[in-house]
Amino acid sequence: MTGDELHYSVVRAELTTQWLGRNYRYIESIGSTNDRLKEWLADGSNPPAGTVLLTDYQTAGRGRLDRRWEAPPATSLLFSVLFRPGWPAEKSGRLTMLAGLAIAEAIETVTGLDVRLKWPNDIMLRQDDSWAKVAGLLLDAVVSDGQTLESAILGIGVNVNIPSGALPEAITAPTSLLVACGQPVARRPLLLACLERLEHHYNAAERGLSPWAAWNERLITIGRAVNVTAAGTGQSLAGLAEATDELGRLIVRDETGRRHTIAAGDVTLRDN
Repeated sequence: MTGDELHYSVVRAELTTQWLGRNYRYIESIGSTNDRLKEWLADGSNPPAGTVLLTDYQTAGRGRLDRRWEAPPATSLLFSVLFRPGWPAEKSGRLTMLAGLAIAEAIETVTGLDVRLKWPNDIMLRQDDSWAKVAGLLLDAVVSDGQTLESAILGIGVNVNIPSGALPEAITAPTSLLVACGQPVARRPLLLACLERLEHHYNAAERGLSPWAAWNERLITIGRAVNVTAAGTGQSLAGLAEATDELGRLIVRDETGRRHTIAAGDVTLRDN
């Protein structure tokens, strides 16, 4: 397909960004792009901020909570981006917020679809009378001295041209742009749009502008009955998702009326 080539030379020739993706690496098959970037940080390679590592196939792709991320070869966008924010650690959620916004906007620009977000890091499309996941984010952060976000690797996976019969089983129903559009979608224009929007929103955050309001507006989670499994403790909570705060934490009111602030976890939308 025209526009589906993702090798170094063709992507670099069409980049419109100033710094993000200028150090672009392509590896045809890899275990995990996030893990390889971690290795480069640890072995002294010292990749610069904005480094992008993309693959056509991951043999050990990861989603949140150590779930596998599966996609047939050459059907998806699977890439990781290195940031070096130097922000207070409590603001790490801004990276997930701005990335969710960026990927949603890129998909809308390329396909014309209406794209929404599910807390904390799922990119969603309406499918019949429900919502289905078309992309996800995985943030691996390195915090120094317990206070500063020294570096962060953001893994991004977008189901682009996966046929419906090849979509993996998942707790949140999956979909792809192929399924949603009824025709294949060229991956390179979508990648370039993702990188452009990521740079735009990251630059805005560097200037002190929070992505929270725009991110919160896209959430399908707010006002819905949810089941939440808290990260780390594994504790379950059922209630109404009332809001998020400016750090990106979810506020849930349980059946007794008590409000809970969830910093990280897994959310399932309930019908009642």
